[in-house]
Amino acid sequence: MPQPMPGRPTVALASMGIYLFGSAFLFEQLIRDAGDPDSSHDFGKDIIPHCVPRHRVFAHSFADSCVGTPPGAAPYWRDVGTIDAYWQANIELAGVSPELNMYDHDWPIWTHQEQLPPAKFVFDDDRRRGMAVDSLVSGGCVISGATVRRSVLFSGVRVDDHASIEDSVVLPDVTIGRHAVLRRCIIDKGVIIPDGLQVGVDPAEDARRFRVSAGGITLVTPDMLGQHLHRIG
Repeated sequence: MPQPMPGRPTVALASMGIYLFGSAFLFEQLIRDAGDPDSSHDFGKDIIPHCVPRHRVFAHSFADSCVGTPPGAAPYWRDVGTIDAYWQANIELAGVSPELNMYDHDWPIWTHQEQLPPAKFVFDDDRRRGMAVDSLVSGGCVISGATVRRSVLFSGVRVDDHASIEDSVVLPDVTIGRHAVLRRCIIDKGVIIPDGLQVGVDPAEDARRFRVSAGGITLVTPDMLGQHLHRIG
């Protein structure tokens, strides 16, 4: 059990696993740790404990940095170490009032933003309408006569005619073929979903071809479909 804070027996501090190093110092410590036969080569177990008594090390309170958190509310934090947790954290962002407000100008999210054209939705026929509802659709996406509901589409996703996506997280540069059906799944970067493929419809078929989590979320990667993004030689 972790040691409680002085004067607060029901509260203990814990590392969130977020570290900031100078690159030269980090390389030095990694090389030193790699040569230590008694080390398990873990940041939290080996590198940080070694540095604390020997170098200038500072800890920062996560709660003090969340300027966008409403008074009295707990700071936003999600552990996304499982398929289910990763899916849930992303899907929450498509809700009406998610705990993480990405539109708060007083607490902007600074990260790399590739310069891409706006998302585009094309065709407006009764049986062929490009639309997204209760969803986040990133730049560079094209929803062509397809339907997206309660989902998160990362950048550069192409969804072709009559495809249907629900409750899914689609990573960058994915192509979803005509008449494909995706339900409660995570589609890895660069996957090409063939025309007519159904994911999240037949659990037994999904388990045979893909990885299905304990919570029923289906993960699809390029290798699972015989597609190889990176080739050697």
